[in-house]
Amino acid sequence: MKKRLSAISLLAALATAACLTGGAMAQEDTMPARPMFGHPKPVLSAEARTPATPLTTWNGSFVYKSKTYKYNMVGTAPSTGTSTTIPVFIIPVKLSYVTSKGTTSFSPNQKVSNGLTAVQNTIASPVFTSGIDFTSGGTDLGTTQYIDAFQRGNFWGQVSAATGYHLLLGKPTVLPGLTLTVPTADGKIGTEFGVRVGLADINWFDGQLQAYITAHTQIVPNSLPVFITYNAYLTQGGCCVGGYHNSMGSTAAPQAYAHFTYINKAGVFAQDVSALSHEVGEWADDPLVVNTNGNSVACGILEVGDPEEGFANFGGFPYTLNGFTYNLQDLTFLPYFGAPAGTSANNALTFHDNPFNMKVCSNGG
Repeated sequence: MKKRLSAISLLAALATAACLTGGAMAQEDTMPARPMFGHPKPVLSAEARTPATPLTTWNGSFVYKSKTYKYNMVGTAPSTGTSTTIPVFIIPVKLSYVTSKGTTSFSPNQKVSNGLTAVQNTIASPVFTSGIDFTSGGTDLGTTQYIDAFQRGNFWGQVSAATGYHLLLGKPTVLPGLTLTVPTADGKIGTEFGVRVGLADINWFDGQLQAYITAHTQIVPNSLPVFITYNAYLTQGGCCVGGYHNSMGSTAAPQAYAHFTYINKAGVFAQDVSALSHEVGEWADDPLVVNTNGNSVACGILEVGDPEEGFANFGGFPYTLNGFTYNLQDLTFLPYFGAPAGTSANNALTFHDNPFNMKVCSNGG
């Protein structure tokens, strides 16, 4: 079993920040916070399994300072000008906490400000729904989904001549929800960023997701299952993890999957689908973890969301679709990791051409 937790996380900067007791988090607010990321090494089993349709991926490379760096990404090579659509499953995760005062639950079936549930709002977001004409530094990337626009801009040096290239996410199928009662040793209710949230240890939580995937045979390697929590953060030596992507199963046909949390408060970490945009972007550019473990890039690992997390609004940019304003996190283009500048739209290092004087690997990977 291959296990890798590419986590969006924030750790309190104050010495008085909340501390872990076992896996449980104290309830103090951890503001102010700074970005922190965890990447435990994955382990995939090599046992023989029934043949499965693998995820569609392609391989590429670039040279930086006389060293060749290889990578594996979702879809087909941009130079082919072909379009790939990945089936998606959405799994709502309800977290419940039993205390002396009763049971408190945090469910993504909770309605948000526009009258939709967090799950419905996620499906209607620009991550899964086309409707915004995305541009990057003045380059028109098309009216499409956010991750497709990002990847088109990422390889605009090729896509500009091979305009049929797309990496699309299929309309999500919502599977039966996962209801978890969080053991007191692995989490509790707390207040983070001024929001009352559920907290759960990431390793305990990840085990529950893997068990769910194993039990639901409709989830197959050529698809992307996305687990959504609501007003909850994961903990990993501190708070707060807003999402991660991982891979499990056999080396022959590993199953990639992702988790994100939907925080229903504007301006805070992991608001609406910002963590989702981060994790799906990183899945697109490193679906099976080969770009992170044993095949690193110049700044360590090819994590396209991590370098942006420390900027204003946690790297998020507002986009309005169907009357609701979503926050989508900026993502780094391949030249940030050392690829030739001509690879991306306008020779930019990030999708939004972030003006914070970024240089190659300036914020790590």
